Amino acid sequence: MISISIQNLTKRFGTAVALRNLDLVIEPGELFFLLGPSGCGKTTLLRSMAGFYIPEEGTIRFGDEDVTRLAPHKRNTGMMFQSYALWPHMTLAENVAFGLEERKVPKNEIKRRVGEALESVRMGQYASRKPNQLSGGQQQRVALARALVIRPRCLLLDEPLSNLDAKLRLEMRIEIRRVCKEFKLTTVYVTHDQKEALSISDRMAILDGGKILQVGSPKEVYRRPVCKTVAHFIGETDFIEGRVLGPEGDYTAVETAIGRFIGVVGDKAFQPAIGSTVTLSIRPECWKLAKEPRAHNAVRGKIGESVYLGEVAQYDFVAGGVTLKIYELNPRFVGSASDGDLFASVDPDDVVILGA
Repeated sequence: MISISIQNLTKRFGTAVALRNLDLVIEPGELFFLLGPSGCGKTTLLRSMAGFYIPEEGTIRFGDEDVTRLAPHKRNTGMMFQSYALWPHMTLAENVAFGLEERKVPKNEIKRRVGEALESVRMGQYASRKPNQLSGGQQQRVALARALVIRPRCLLLDEPLSNLDAKLRLEMRIEIRRVCKEFKLTTVYVTHDQKEALSISDRMAILDGGKILQVGSPKEVYRRPVCKTVAHFIGETDFIEGRVLGPEGDYTAVETAIGRFIGVVGDKAFQPAIGSTVTLSIRPECWKLAKEPRAHNAVRGKIGESVYLGEVAQYDFVAGGVTLKIYELNPRFVGSASDGDLFASVDPDDVVILGA
C-alpha cells in the first residue's frame, strides 16, 4: 500500500486552468473518490496521477517517490476507463495477459497471474471466451482483472460504471470495493454519481473550477457541507436565506423570512458575524411533519404538490411564500390527511449554516 501526495498542482490547457494550486493526500489502502460537475478538473487530476498529463507546477508523490514527470508505464498504476477497451479478437485470458507480456514476464508466471486475476473477479470459468460473448458487467470485471494483474501500486478508475445499467452498477460498486480491499489497493475513483461515492468510498473530495472545496468521509460531506456548491452537489437540500442573530448555547441563531432557526456552522473556519447574511441548508429527509409545533425550528404551512412512493412521500411544503421540499418516510400526511395547516420542524443539528 502507498499514499498519494499532491502539492500545489497546477495544470493548464492553453489559457484554460484545469487545476489550481491543488493540495491533496490520499492514505494507503484508501478508496478515495473525486466528484464534481463536468469540467471541474476531476479527470484531469486522475490523468495527472496516471502520467497522461504533466502539470506546469506542483508535485505528485507515490509514497516517497516523486512521479510528477515519470512516464505512465513507469508508474505501475492500474487504470480503468469508461469504455472497457478490451481487444475484440483476443480471449479474456489474452486480454488480461497483455500488460504482463509487454513487461516481458515469463510465460508460466503470466498464466498463473492471469488465472488468479480472473478468479479474483469471479470470471475464471470464462477465460477462453471473447469479449463479445459477455455482458457489460462481465466485460467490466475483465477490465478490472486486467488492471489488477500487473500488481499496481495504485488503481485509478475513470467513471468505470457509467456504461452499465442501474442494477449492474449497484452490483459492480460492491465488487470493486471488495476487490480493492482484498488487494489492499490505494484506489482513486472519478465519478459524477453521488450515490456511488456515498455508498462505497472511504473519503471523497468535491472539486469545482479546478479547486478542492471539501474533503471528508461520505457522512461528513453530506451532513456538514462547507459551502452551497457542495450542499447542492451532494444530495438534495432546501436553501433558506437569513441573517445571523448570534450564538445560542452550542448553536447559532438565524432569522429568516419563514421564522427563526438555530443550527450549526458547516465550515469550522467560517465564523459568521452578527447581522451578516447566511444561507441555511436543510436536507428534505430531516424535516418532521406534525399537527403541533416543536420547541425549535418549527415552520407553519401547507402541503402543496405531493408524490406518494409507498415507503416515502415527497412534498412541496408551502410556508410564508417559500416552498420547501420535504421527504417523509413511512408517510402519514398523504391525501386528506394533509388538509389544513401543519408544522414542519427540524433538529438544530440538521440545520447547517453556510456563507451566503
